[in-house]
Amino acid sequence: MQPLNITLVAGPPGAGKTTWIRQQVHTAAEPVIYLSLGAGETTLDPTYLAAEVPELTVLPAVQLTNFLERPPVGCVVYLELGFYIDLTSLVLPNQMADCRRVAVLPPGTRHTEWHDWADLVVTGAETAIPLQQAHFWRSVLTGQVLDSASLNTFWYELTYGAYGNVQRTKGIFDIADGRAFYFDFTKGLSRSNPVELNLPRCLNGRPDRLSGIEIVGEALDQETIAQTLKDCCLEEQAIVHYQQQIKDLIEQGEEVG
Repeated sequence: MQPLNITLVAGPPGAGKTTWIRQQVHTAAEPVIYLSLGAGETTLDPTYLAAEVPELTVLPAVQLTNFLERPPVGCVVYLELGFYIDLTSLVLPNQMADCRRVAVLPPGTRHTEWHDWADLVVTGAETAIPLQQAHFWRSVLTGQVLDSASLNTFWYELTYGAYGNVQRTKGIFDIADGRAFYFDFTKGLSRSNPVELNLPRCLNGRPDRLSGIEIVGEALDQETIAQTLKDCCLEEQAIVHYQQQIKDLIEQGEEVG
């Protein structure tokens, strides 16, 4: 059997693992397959990459075993590891024994478990997360439609410390006009605007595509975060109303969004 060209990518949150993988996709001569381990139900990175990098094949983590048993010929595989995975206890399938290990680390990082684990260390983005003290919170929002003004207020408050010391957060949110947006924040980096995902508008009830949020930080007020997010979500009647407005505008040939 031809050996698989698999690269495992690890590193702290916000260092740029997903960004580095995306760069490799653009320069690869072979088809590229991507999987994310440890994301659970909030598969934000796979959803973002699937929407924004059409030449990339994104596989759910649950398909890893079947994929390794019958891998396609002539492809490159990038497998991103969540920062919360313990590298010292990570047990890999036999088919991945010869995989390459890449750690994406902030500038100046020295003598970490990632250095001991990696075959190659790549300098990523600056991030100041003390992992030994960080807490991780996530929430699945699939099916929820958020009021955009309320969402923007929540995001501003979240990233400016209203709910705790947030070091890294990202989310995918469906809003009332049917579009989905990717929000991304890392403390210490320049703030970026939300990215509209290359997905069709959802204008027929609640969306069934993934949405959710992940937060890494210290002293997080999780109860208030959850309640504020809930307050951003629209009721059924409001969703129908807004979607009908957008449909009418589109039917009239007017620019929307």
